[in-house]
Amino acid sequence: MEEQEMLVRPNPEDERLYQIVSGIDHTGRTVEAAIINERPLTIFLNAREIVTAMTIGDHPEYLALGYLLNQNMLQADDEIRAVEYDEEIETVVVRTTRQTDYEEKLKKKIQTSGCAMGTVFGDVMEKFETITLDTGARFQTSWLYALQKSINTMPSLYLKTGAIHGCVLCEGDRPLIYMEDVGRHNAMDKIAGYMFRHGLSPLGKSLYTTGRLTSEMVIKTVQMGIPVLLSRSGFTAWGVELARKAGLTLIGRAKGKRFIALAGAERIVFDADPAQAQDEPGHLSRKGSRDDD
Repeated sequence: MEEQEMLVRPNPEDERLYQIVSGIDHTGRTVEAAIINERPLTIFLNAREIVTAMTIGDHPEYLALGYLLNQNMLQADDEIRAVEYDEEIETVVVRTTRQTDYEEKLKKKIQTSGCAMGTVFGDVMEKFETITLDTGARFQTSWLYALQKSINTMPSLYLKTGAIHGCVLCEGDRPLIYMEDVGRHNAMDKIAGYMFRHGLSPLGKSLYTTGRLTSEMVIKTVQMGIPVLLSRSGFTAWGVELARKAGLTLIGRAKGKRFIALAGAERIVFDADPAQAQDEPGHLSRKGSRDDD
């Protein structure tokens, strides 16, 4: 799929998302740098305030929907009456037809690790343990190499500013939805919100993330029904344990021709010669920050 056919792609020219700041470099020379903007977004479910997340500010409606879905505060069959975003007061209100049980879930909320803000609820594993991912899904190594090239060279806020994560919903060797944010979990939630709002099926899909393969990222991927999660970064032990338990294919340290699969390797089809895979573009090797978190 060509870039213009993507459903959502980064917009590094959106001046609301970054600003230019003057400083000095290592030689004392005056330089200008593009830096990402970060702002609060308060999410309401009906009349109840749920959370205030730090975000870059794009796609607030999808972020709110995806957050509530991935926290099990919305269900796939919930009817959404309205999603109202007020830019002036930086608030999104999601209104549902039926009453939700968010009060009980809020009592179980615990804080988790991760850049920006990440939360998980005490009963989140209840849904996780009931999900069966597509055992017939396959993921070709030629797709991995093509996706890396396409994603890592696509114009993005990361390439413009750094200090940001991206998540990409893919189908075969084609990126479909590329979301960015200060936290990888926010970017993932935006994809979940888009899929829910537009009825996009997880069948035949994979997810690429620029950050660590943590328990939170594994849980979100499984709850979204997507059978393959991959990253150029590394793993956490609990992330691997949960991926194996759920039957999720987990591929990390994917850089150039190299990768490691620590769960769900039976889905991988080795149809490409690693010797023919291209090395990473030079800009990623120089910046290197995508590997750090």
